[in-house]
Amino acid sequence: MAVTAITPDYQGYARDQKSHYGESMLLYIGWDEHLLFCSAKAFLVQPDMTVSQLIQQLMPAGFAQHPDFEQIEWSKVQWNLNGEAVELNPNDTLGAQGFDHKSLLRFKTPGLNGYKGTGV
Repeated sequence: MAVTAITPDYQGYARDQKSHYGESMLLYIGWDEHLLFCSAKAFLVQPDMTVSQLIQQLMPAGFAQHPDFEQIEWSKVQWNLNGEAVELNPNDTLGAQGFDHKSLLRFKTPGLNGYKGTGV
């Protein structure tokens, strides 16, 4: 949708641009079929963080309040990075796996379809 500014000289300024984050980057993570979380959550990460660190340290902070979280079999999780299916190696860094500033990581947990199978 087009928007017209009320002043002719208005210059938009993105506050989440990469230059504001130094070596860090924003990473959005969403859990498919778990709409208790209405949208992807934002995390500040380092490109040299490993996938294993992401799973063990950051993801519990964002998703452990869901009753399905403790039942996740991480070896069976289906990952999608920026719209593409990916296989994540737990020992690789996020940078090596192709993560960049404002990447969207979605994950699906086969057999866990939200609270009592409702998608919530």
